[in-house]
Amino acid sequence: MIKSTIQTFLTESLSLLEGTTESNSYFRYARGFFDRRSGRVKERFRKMEDILILVDENDRETGTMAKTPVHQKGLLHRAFSIFIFNSRDELLLQQRADEKYHSASLWTNTCCSHPRQNEEVSEAVHRRLKEEMGMQCKLEFQFSFIYKMPFENGLIEHELDHVYFGRSDELPQPDKDEVKSWRYVSMPKLLEEIDSNPENFSIWLRICLPRVIEHFKG
Repeated sequence: MIKSTIQTFLTESLSLLEGTTESNSYFRYARGFFDRRSGRVKERFRKMEDILILVDENDRETGTMAKTPVHQKGLLHRAFSIFIFNSRDELLLQQRADEKYHSASLWTNTCCSHPRQNEEVSEAVHRRLKEEMGMQCKLEFQFSFIYKMPFENGLIEHELDHVYFGRSDELPQPDKDEVKSWRYVSMPKLLEEIDSNPENFSIWLRICLPRVIEHFKG
Protein backbone atom coordinates (compact mmCIF):
# COMPACT_ATOMS: atom_id res chain seq x y z
CA MET A 1 0.00 0.00 0.00
CA ILE A 2 2.77 2.44 0.97
CA LYS A 3 4.84 1.50 -2.06
CA SER A 4 1.85 2.06 -4.39
CA THR A 5 1.08 5.42 -2.80
CA ILE A 6 4.67 6.60 -3.23
CA GLN A 7 4.75 5.52 -6.85
CA THR A 8 1.49 7.37 -7.54
CA PHE A 9 2.82 10.51 -5.84
CA LEU A 10 5.99 10.51 -7.90
CA THR A 11 4.08 9.91 -11.14
CA GLU A 12 1.70 12.77 -10.46
CA SER A 13 4.54 15.08 -9.43
CA LEU A 14 6.49 14.36 -12.59
CA SER A 15 3.44 14.95 -14.77
CA LEU A 16 3.28 18.52 -13.48
CA LEU A 17 6.77 19.15 -14.83
CA GLU A 18 6.05 17.99 -18.37
CA GLY A 19 6.32 20.81 -20.87
CA THR A 20 8.51 22.96 -18.63
CA THR A 21 12.15 23.84 -19.18
CA GLU A 22 13.02 21.90 -16.04
CA SER A 23 11.19 18.72 -17.05
CA ASN A 24 14.08 16.69 -18.46
CA SER A 25 16.50 17.26 -15.58
CA TYR A 26 13.84 16.96 -12.88
CA PHE A 27 12.43 13.82 -14.49
CA ARG A 28 15.85 12.13 -14.41
CA TYR A 29 16.49 13.39 -10.89
CA ALA A 30 13.12 12.29 -9.49
CA ARG A 31 13.37 8.80 -10.94
CA GLY A 32 16.22 8.18 -8.56
CA PHE A 33 14.14 9.06 -5.50
CA PHE A 34 12.38 5.74 -5.32
CA ASP A 35 14.27 2.67 -4.25
CA ARG A 36 12.47 -0.16 -6.03
CA ARG A 37 14.31 -2.84 -4.08
CA SER A 38 13.17 -1.70 -0.66
CA GLY A 39 10.01 0.23 -1.47
CA ARG A 40 11.23 3.29 0.43
CA VAL A 41 11.59 6.92 -0.55
CA LYS A 42 15.25 7.80 -0.50
CA GLU A 43 16.81 10.57 1.50
CA ARG A 44 17.37 12.39 -1.76
CA PHE A 45 13.65 13.22 -1.98
CA ARG A 46 14.04 15.31 1.16
CA LYS A 47 17.27 16.85 -0.10
CA MET A 48 15.61 18.26 -3.20
CA GLU A 49 13.47 20.52 -1.05
CA ASP A 50 16.08 21.48 1.52
CA ILE A 51 15.53 24.96 2.89
CA LEU A 52 18.35 27.27 1.78
CA ILE A 53 19.57 30.41 3.50
CA LEU A 54 19.21 33.55 1.38
CA VAL A 55 21.91 36.19 1.90
CA ASP A 56 23.09 39.55 0.62
CA GLU A 57 26.55 40.13 -0.85
CA ASN A 58 27.97 40.52 2.67
CA ASP A 59 26.59 37.13 3.74
CA ARG A 60 23.88 38.69 5.91
CA GLU A 61 20.80 36.48 6.06
CA THR A 62 17.77 37.91 4.26
CA GLY A 63 15.41 34.94 4.49
CA THR A 64 14.95 31.29 3.64
CA MET A 65 13.36 29.41 0.76
CA ALA A 66 13.05 25.86 -0.58
CA LYS A 67 15.87 24.69 -2.83
CA THR A 68 13.88 24.37 -6.06
CA PRO A 69 12.41 27.92 -6.26
CA VAL A 70 15.76 29.38 -5.16
CA HIS A 71 17.39 27.85 -8.24
CA GLN A 72 14.46 28.72 -10.49
CA LYS A 73 14.66 32.39 -9.46
CA GLY A 74 18.46 32.56 -9.22
CA LEU A 75 18.45 33.97 -5.68
CA LEU A 76 21.74 34.48 -3.85
CA HIS A 77 22.16 31.86 -1.12
CA ARG A 78 24.81 30.56 1.26
CA ALA A 79 26.89 27.58 0.17
CA PHE A 80 30.28 25.95 0.72
CA SER A 81 32.90 24.06 -1.28
CA ILE A 82 35.44 21.64 0.17
CA PHE A 83 38.85 20.83 -1.32
CA ILE A 84 40.69 17.82 0.15
CA PHE A 85 44.38 17.35 -0.67
CA ASN A 86 46.45 14.25 0.06
CA SER A 87 50.06 14.10 1.24
CA ARG A 88 51.24 14.29 -2.38
CA ASP A 89 49.41 17.61 -2.84
CA GLU A 90 46.86 16.01 -5.13
CA LEU A 91 43.26 17.25 -5.09
CA LEU A 92 40.40 14.83 -4.53
CA LEU A 93 37.83 15.30 -7.29
CA GLN A 94 34.37 13.81 -7.48
CA GLN A 95 32.25 13.17 -10.54
CA ARG A 96 28.68 14.22 -9.88
CA ALA A 97 25.99 11.56 -10.23
CA ASP A 98 24.11 11.29 -13.51
CA GLU A 99 20.82 12.15 -11.75
CA LYS A 100 21.92 15.48 -10.25
CA TYR A 101 19.51 18.32 -10.98
CA HIS A 102 22.24 20.35 -12.67
CA SER A 103 25.86 19.81 -13.71
CA ALA A 104 25.20 16.06 -13.80
CA SER A 105 28.20 13.82 -14.55
CA LEU A 106 30.68 16.72 -14.38
CA TRP A 107 33.92 16.56 -12.43
CA THR A 108 34.19 19.00 -9.55
CA ASN A 109 35.90 19.57 -6.21
CA THR A 110 35.67 17.14 -3.31
CA CYS A 111 32.30 18.24 -1.94
CA CYS A 112 29.78 21.09 -2.26
CA SER A 113 26.54 21.80 -0.45
CA HIS A 114 24.53 24.26 1.66
CA PRO A 115 24.32 24.76 5.42
CA ARG A 116 20.98 24.08 7.06
CA GLN A 117 18.95 26.58 9.01
CA ASN A 118 20.59 27.41 12.35
CA GLU A 119 23.74 25.53 11.31
CA GLU A 120 27.14 27.21 11.17
CA VAL A 121 29.08 26.73 7.95
CA SER A 122 32.01 25.43 10.03
CA GLU A 123 29.74 22.63 11.26
CA ALA A 124 28.00 21.98 7.94
CA VAL A 125 31.25 21.27 6.08
CA HIS A 126 32.08 18.37 8.41
CA ARG A 127 28.55 16.98 8.25
CA ARG A 128 28.38 17.06 4.49
CA LEU A 129 31.88 15.69 3.88
CA LYS A 130 30.92 12.65 5.97
CA GLU A 131 27.51 12.24 4.29
CA GLU A 132 28.68 12.64 0.72
CA MET A 133 32.25 11.29 0.71
CA GLY A 134 32.38 9.18 3.87
CA MET A 135 35.39 11.13 5.14
CA GLN A 136 36.42 13.08 8.22
CA CYS A 137 39.37 15.43 8.59
CA LYS A 138 40.29 18.87 9.83
CA LEU A 139 38.87 21.62 7.62
CA GLU A 140 39.99 25.24 7.50
CA PHE A 141 38.28 28.23 5.91
CA GLN A 142 40.22 29.91 3.07
CA PHE A 143 38.08 32.45 1.23
CA SER A 144 34.60 33.22 -0.12
CA PHE A 145 33.38 34.17 -3.58
CA ILE A 146 30.12 34.89 -5.38
CA TYR A 147 29.11 33.52 -8.75
CA LYS A 148 25.93 33.38 -10.83
CA MET A 149 25.41 30.99 -13.70
CA PRO A 150 22.32 29.92 -15.70
CA PHE A 151 22.09 26.31 -16.84
CA GLU A 152 20.55 24.78 -19.95
CA ASN A 153 17.66 23.30 -17.94
CA GLY A 154 16.46 26.76 -16.90
CA LEU A 155 17.87 26.67 -13.37
CA ILE A 156 20.23 29.38 -12.11
CA GLU A 157 23.00 28.83 -9.57
CA HIS A 158 23.76 31.97 -7.56
CA GLU A 159 25.88 31.30 -4.52
CA LEU A 160 27.99 33.00 -1.92
CA ASP A 161 30.41 30.12 -1.64
CA HIS A 162 32.68 29.58 1.39
CA VAL A 163 35.77 27.56 0.49
CA TYR A 164 37.41 25.14 2.94
CA PHE A 165 40.62 23.09 2.60
CA GLY A 166 41.46 19.79 4.26
CA ARG A 167 44.27 17.24 4.28
CA SER A 168 43.70 13.49 4.22
CA ASP A 169 45.05 10.27 2.72
CA GLU A 170 41.83 8.50 3.63
CA LEU A 171 40.10 6.82 0.69
CA PRO A 172 36.56 8.16 0.22
CA GLN A 173 33.47 6.00 0.57
CA PRO A 174 31.02 8.19 -1.35
CA ASP A 175 27.25 8.16 -1.39
CA LYS A 176 26.48 6.59 -4.78
CA ASP A 177 23.33 8.70 -5.11
CA GLU A 178 25.50 11.82 -5.11
CA VAL A 179 28.86 10.73 -6.52
CA LYS A 180 29.46 8.70 -9.68
CA SER A 181 33.23 8.42 -9.33
CA TRP A 182 36.27 10.01 -7.72
CA ARG A 183 39.99 10.44 -8.29
CA TYR A 184 43.04 12.31 -7.03
CA VAL A 185 44.77 14.63 -9.50
CA SER A 186 47.76 16.97 -9.34
CA MET A 187 47.06 20.65 -9.79
CA PRO A 188 49.13 20.95 -13.01
CA LYS A 189 47.29 17.97 -14.48
CA LEU A 190 43.91 19.44 -13.48
CA LEU A 191 44.73 22.77 -15.13
CA GLU A 192 45.77 20.93 -18.27
CA GLU A 193 42.52 18.94 -18.34
CA ILE A 194 40.34 22.01 -17.80
CA ASP A 195 42.18 23.88 -20.53
CA SER A 196 41.65 20.98 -22.96
CA ASN A 197 38.09 20.03 -21.99
CA PRO A 198 36.42 22.70 -19.83
CA GLU A 199 32.98 21.24 -20.52
CA ASN A 200 33.86 18.22 -18.36
CA PHE A 201 34.14 20.33 -15.19
CA SER A 202 31.67 22.27 -13.06
CA ILE A 203 31.50 26.00 -13.59
CA TRP A 204 32.17 26.83 -9.94
CA LEU A 205 35.37 24.77 -9.95
CA ARG A 206 36.59 26.62 -13.04
CA ILE A 207 35.70 29.98 -11.52
CA CYS A 208 37.36 29.55 -8.14
CA LEU A 209 40.35 27.36 -9.09
CA PRO A 210 42.80 30.27 -9.59
CA ARG A 211 42.11 31.46 -6.03
CA VAL A 212 42.30 27.88 -4.74
CA ILE A 213 45.77 27.56 -6.26
CA GLU A 214 46.79 30.92 -4.82
CA HIS A 215 45.72 29.94 -1.30
CA PHE A 216 47.13 26.42 -1.64
CA LYS A 217 50.56 27.72 -2.58
CA GLY A 218 50.41 30.31 0.19
